[in-house]
Amino acid sequence: MRELGFLSFVPNHGGPAGAAAALEDGLRLFETAERLGYGTGWVRGRHFEPFLTSPMTFFAAAAQRTSTIGFGTAVLGMRYEDPVRLAEDASTVDLLSGGRVQLGISTGIAGYGPILDPVFGATERSFRDEAEARAARLLQVLDGEPLGTSGKGYESIPADTDLTLQPLSPELRSRVWWGGGSMGTAVRTAEKGLLLHCSTLNTEDTGEPFAVAQAAQITAYRERFAELHPDRTQKVAVGRIVVPLLDDHDRAVHEEFLTGYASGMDDEGRPLSGNPPFRFSKVLSGEPAAIVEALRADPAVAATDELVITLPANGDAASHERILTVIAEQIAPHLG
Repeated sequence: MRELGFLSFVPNHGGPAGAAAALEDGLRLFETAERLGYGTGWVRGRHFEPFLTSPMTFFAAAAQRTSTIGFGTAVLGMRYEDPVRLAEDASTVDLLSGGRVQLGISTGIAGYGPILDPVFGATERSFRDEAEARAARLLQVLDGEPLGTSGKGYESIPADTDLTLQPLSPELRSRVWWGGGSMGTAVRTAEKGLLLHCSTLNTEDTGEPFAVAQAAQITAYRERFAELHPDRTQKVAVGRIVVPLLDDHDRAVHEEFLTGYASGMDDEGRPLSGNPPFRFSKVLSGEPAAIVEALRADPAVAATDELVITLPANGDAASHERILTVIAEQIAPHLG
């Protein structure tokens, strides 16, 4: 493990009246994380939930208040993204920030289709096929490929000119990640030449412990990537929920989250409701020394390039800052 990042939902616990304050809390968290030495701040993109819904707009503001920390999306479901508009926004923010965008994408969650398709528009293709087509289009746009022609002339563009991404950030294409969760996805990510972002969820159950199965995905990704793209740099990020508990106040603040998270799954991380083929990683909580021991024993963490600390979605700004501070000062230095 060579780099340290964090992931925040940028939660809004105050309803409509608290939205501006929640975004400001998120910006301050990025400032704090940069001072603590975190390399990348990752965010979710969650439609219609009380979390961040417009990552690139948020990153544009964060870029003006920081100087080194990266800005990552983990991950944007491409089924409901316009690939050209996303490329325009991401490239603009990348240029504004001096090349700090880490653009994480995936297909998204097909189960949300019946809810979100009527909002964003139906398609004749399946959920996955539509998402994959949009992801492929995004990569074409970021590569600077012609998307059409100006015909007889279009605004300031002369006739018969190729229409390409403006502004184009040339290096952004090499910083596109795919959210993985299975062996097949890991291999396909390598075949696409993308970076691999592994979260706290495996979307298949191989029977192996969560971290062992994830480490196998990473190995398969690295081997396939090296085979097909020997001249390119591969990279893996792995997420873990880490909640240090140093005193009674910490335990009281996080008790509801820890209890609720554990109650939804068995000891092997399998959900208790329904029968989905999922496996979740456990929360690493307790004294820093115990957390260090658990992380050092985690084969997926040992195989990654970046450990991403996933913050509890229901935590407030103060608790999130404390988690990042304790990890940076008392845990990360002992991970090697």
